[in-house]
Amino acid sequence: MSSDPWGRVDETGTVYVRTADGEQVVGSWQAGSPAEALAYFERKYEGIVVEIGLLERRVKTTDLSAKDATAAIEHLRTQVDEHHAVGDLDALRKRLDALVATVDSRREERKAQKAKQADEAKHAKEALVAEAEELAQSEQWRSAGERLRALVDTWKGLPRLDRKSDDELWHRFSHARSAFSKRRKAHFASLDAQREEARKVKEKLVVEAEALSGSTDWGTTAARYRDLMTQWKAAGRAQREAEDELWNRFRGAQDVFFAVRGEVFAERDAEQGENLKLKEELADEAEKLAPVTDLKAARAAFRGINERWEAVGHVPRDARPKVEGRMQAVERALQEAEETEWRRTNPEARARAAGLTGQLQAAVDKLRGQIDAARASGNNARADKLARELEGRQALLDQALKGLEEFGG
Repeated sequence: MSSDPWGRVDETGTVYVRTADGEQVVGSWQAGSPAEALAYFERKYEGIVVEIGLLERRVKTTDLSAKDATAAIEHLRTQVDEHHAVGDLDALRKRLDALVATVDSRREERKAQKAKQADEAKHAKEALVAEAEELAQSEQWRSAGERLRALVDTWKGLPRLDRKSDDELWHRFSHARSAFSKRRKAHFASLDAQREEARKVKEKLVVEAEALSGSTDWGTTAARYRDLMTQWKAAGRAQREAEDELWNRFRGAQDVFFAVRGEVFAERDAEQGENLKLKEELADEAEKLAPVTDLKAARAAFRGINERWEAVGHVPRDARPKVEGRMQAVERALQEAEETEWRRTNPEARARAAGLTGQLQAAVDKLRGQIDAARASGNNARADKLARELEGRQALLDQALKGLEEFGG
């Protein structure tokens, strides 16, 4: 009989292994010596040890699924339980039990991780849906459309959820994209209709502009071109090709009219420049009449100057106020001289002025007497009040006296 710490072979060739539950039959060996039998089954034990070690490393270092790991553990456990090896089988069972615990722990970790990833994916998809629904109301057609396409790519990169949740979110996401596409299509259809209407309006404006290009009614035609330009801007844009072609025709018609008008106005401006020089000379001559000393002679001279003034043609518009203002200033000086002369020679006005002056002088004298009396009686408050009234009457008297002087004293 032969034996070692973990097994033995009896005289019949039966091989045993020692376990915590007692000896267990490993098998029968008839092919050689008992030592060879033990060595054979010990090698089988070592083979199981190697397999368990490999499985432990795979569980710890690879993404071996819990299902496959469990199947491998059960396979090894069967080999251990069948007692076809000699060695510390109890130690192997403990290692397999520990490996089961590790696999279970990994399974729970992966389950938790998967749940976390699913939750993150759900929140991510909900955020995509919320943004898509907001973009569905946007009128930033290009940027919103590009963003929606980017959201689709992001969606595709996220893991799927449970079927019900994924389908519901995708339905909302898809509906938002469809709503945006529908609104954008309607917008551009409306825009196309507006552009076609703008083309028709501008075509009519171009026809009228071209018809006016040969007009010599400068003011009326220029005003009409301004009206046409206002209508052009109000009409909106036509399709790009039509817009460019119509604008070139419209602008070309205006250019023809304004070029001819410019030539005519250049000739007129030269003539008006000469007229301005003549009127400035007449204004110089008129200004020498002021101040007026001989009203009759000055009035006759001004009439002669004014007749020559009226005979001169138009002057440039921007120069007109200044040169006409000079003549008007001389005319006002003559009018003021006439009014002064009339007041001086008008007996009725002189009498009214003298009468008013007398009345005011009497009032002033009376107030002075009243003031003196008030002061004498010690009534200074009344005296001060009368003094303020005196100031007003005195000012009126001074003005009346000045007017009376204009009548010659």
